[in-house]
Amino acid sequence: MTFKQTLALLIGTMLFSSLASAADPVTDAMQKAYAPYRVALFKTNSNSQTEAQQAIDQARQTWSAIATKFGATPPAPYDRDTEFASSLAGVSKVYDKAAAEIAKNALTEAHETLEHARDIMADMRHRNDVIVYSDHMNAYHAQMELVLNDGARTLAGPNGIQELTAQTGALEFLAARLKTEAPSDYARNEEFNAMLAAVQKSVADLKAALFSNDEAKVKAALGKVKVPYSRMFIKFG
Repeated sequence: MTFKQTLALLIGTMLFSSLASAADPVTDAMQKAYAPYRVALFKTNSNSQTEAQQAIDQARQTWSAIATKFGATPPAPYDRDTEFASSLAGVSKVYDKAAAEIAKNALTEAHETLEHARDIMADMRHRNDVIVYSDHMNAYHAQMELVLNDGARTLAGPNGIQELTAQTGALEFLAARLKTEAPSDYARNEEFNAMLAAVQKSVADLKAALFSNDEAKVKAALGKVKVPYSRMFIKFG
């Protein structure tokens, strides 16, 4: 099976997941467009230029379709959003920049660029009182990045173990919400439940390492937090 065929199959599977909780035409379309976006985000973090290029091309096409269909006259609840058109254009600009970076094989830069698209989409929904499961995944991701990026510095600072334990407590809360806020279709999905269990275990293991007051164990546990989330994000994020 070629990568394009694999990509189509993966996106098709994710579309089913993304539509687990139907909302309005714009949100549904955005959720469909989020599937290839997640693939592009994943591939730019996987050192695969060709696959990243194919994924960003798909993401740009699906987003362009949204802009064409809804840009001028969006339906409710986005019809009163004065920033709707500029947000659509903002995502397009992010994709254009990321595509250019991918073409130069600057995948790390492209990955960082693509992160901004997630923020723009989330802000669009927030302004219009729309909540989807991706928002809970994004909240977990933001706290996870804080824990991972600042973990070593926090440990080295005053009361390092205690400070990182507090941050991990917030991560544990958000991991629990990934279960309680899951759409019913997800809750019945064995693969989803297995991936969620892996995410929650990674947080529980970090918490246990912190409680042991052993910095070596804490650092080892920190190194095992991101992968379970990434696997869950690409399929259900």
